[in-house]
Amino acid sequence: MAGASSSTWRNWAGNVTSRPAREVSPASVEELAEAVTRAAAEGLTVKPVGTGHSFTATAATEGLLVRPDLLTGIRGIDRAAGTVTVEAGTPLKRLNLALAREGLSLTNMGDIMEQTVAGATSTGTHGTGRDSASIAAQIRALELVTADGSILKCSEKENPEVFAAARIGLGALGVITAVTLAVEPVFLLTAREEPMAFDRVTAEFDELFAENEHFEFYWFPHTGNCNTKRNNRSAGPAAPAGRVSSWIEDEFLSNGVFQLACSLGRAVPGTIPAIAKLSSRALSARTYTDIPYEVFTSPRRVRFVEMEYALPREAAMEALREVKAMVERSPLRVSFPVEVRTAPADDISLSTASGRESAYIAVHLYKGTPYQAYFTAVEQIMTAHGGRPHWGKVHTRDAEYLAGVYPRFGEFTALRDRLDPERVFANAYLRRVLGD
Repeated sequence: MAGASSSTWRNWAGNVTSRPAREVSPASVEELAEAVTRAAAEGLTVKPVGTGHSFTATAATEGLLVRPDLLTGIRGIDRAAGTVTVEAGTPLKRLNLALAREGLSLTNMGDIMEQTVAGATSTGTHGTGRDSASIAAQIRALELVTADGSILKCSEKENPEVFAAARIGLGALGVITAVTLAVEPVFLLTAREEPMAFDRVTAEFDELFAENEHFEFYWFPHTGNCNTKRNNRSAGPAAPAGRVSSWIEDEFLSNGVFQLACSLGRAVPGTIPAIAKLSSRALSARTYTDIPYEVFTSPRRVRFVEMEYALPREAAMEALREVKAMVERSPLRVSFPVEVRTAPADDISLSTASGRESAYIAVHLYKGTPYQAYFTAVEQIMTAHGGRPHWGKVHTRDAEYLAGVYPRFGEFTALRDRLDPERVFANAYLRRVLGD
């Protein structure tokens, strides 16, 4: 087992750092269990870390930092059951490519695929969907190393109370070592991207949601403009986005030009409204048909900080209109679009969609831009509507608030008391959001 000491860890956005006492990269589940047991005996806390795509300090530790770099790859595919079992440290990108080679796919996924499987599921990473939910909701079984070094296998039939919670466990219940996900034969999606006015999108949101398997849109602050995206299953034939047009949309405009625009906006905030008007008109309508990960995901090379709240779906458009009105009457200058997605209700204890149909409103600001005033104003709107913050994105909520918006919050904390009474997996973030 490779080890190192006293190195500084930083997340992807650079807004969180920590200095663990020691790092390990176990090559097997047994090595990981031994490392957890040893750390606990030494009085060190233990935190696994993926690729650092969370904007919160979920993975920060001054104790033992577990890197899952060697716990990667597919353990097995069960075509009859429609599942794949994958090591926890496997990047989603590698999983998607491997599944495509096998003629398989996840049903739904988020819009980036740089995270590890365990990191994405543990924080509730999601895409958008009328009927299909977060990646964690697609879990059929998982393997967990607990605080005493035990290796626990969980599913609806085996340790079901742990399974109900650990699919989105925040690293608070143990270290996930493997995940079994539902998969299906690879299929085609037709994506239809189209500019649309803010007033029309918000007025027709319920219809757009109901008529499409996957609907999302982006509103450009300081404008009345949105860009919509509808993804629906298709019988084919495949018609991928053209190489040149795809490069212009996804790389040149969405990353290259946008990077320059954000840099200019950070240096001269007064230019942001004019830049927003130009940016919102630059993306044109397009339609293409491809396999799921080519449609659901896109490159994100411009670094940012993000806050996202899940609301009851029926409250989302009112909340978004309130955000727009707040931006318009404030001196804020917002360079990033606001993203809106949906999810059906699920049965995971700490899922942001637990027990209710949800819509997500995500706000972003360019890395290095002061974000507190904007995020605080948005958060006040979200919490007034009973919003649940994304576990991996910036927020200020604590256990008292969260217990009021999660009906099964007490189930999770009781299970944590049983599995980790000494708080081997605790850190400052978990003490705030779960209590101690």
